[in-house]
Amino acid sequence: MKISIGNDHAGPDYKKAIVAFLISKGHEIINHGTDTDDSVDYPDFGHPVASDVESGKADLGILICGSGNGIAMTANKHQGIRAALCWTKEISALARQHNNANIVSIPARFTSIPQAVEIVSTFISTDFEGGRHATRVYKISCR
Repeated sequence: MKISIGNDHAGPDYKKAIVAFLISKGHEIINHGTDTDDSVDYPDFGHPVASDVESGKADLGILICGSGNGIAMTANKHQGIRAALCWTKEISALARQHNNANIVSIPARFTSIPQAVEIVSTFISTDFEGGRHATRVYKISCR
C-alpha cells in the first residue's frame, strides 16, 4: 500500500516511528512532513497529503499536528477526502468502518507514540463496511 504522511513541528518523532512501522510492514511512504521541531504551518503539510489521496497517488494518508484538528480541517477542504481525528485505536477502526475515512489525523499532544502507531496500524488494516454506511458517506461531499 502507498501511504502519504505529513506533519508539522509537533510530529517529527511520531512520523519517524510511524514510518518505521509502515516500512517494516512493506508499505511505500510519501513523506510531506517536517523533520524538525521548528515552528511551521500545518496547512503546508496537510494539503500535499490530501492531494496525494485525492488524486490516487496514495491509497491512504496520515496527518500529525498538536491537536490533530487544524491539519484535519485543512485536508477536509479537498473533495473526496474524509480525514478523521483519531486519538484511540477504537475511533480509528470506526472511522474506517463507518465513515470510509481515507486520512487519519493524530493529535501528537494528546497521544503517545506507541498509541499513534497502534492507531495507524488499526486504520490501515480496517475496511469500510459499506451497507447502510455507504449512503451516509455519499452525503458527506458537497456535490
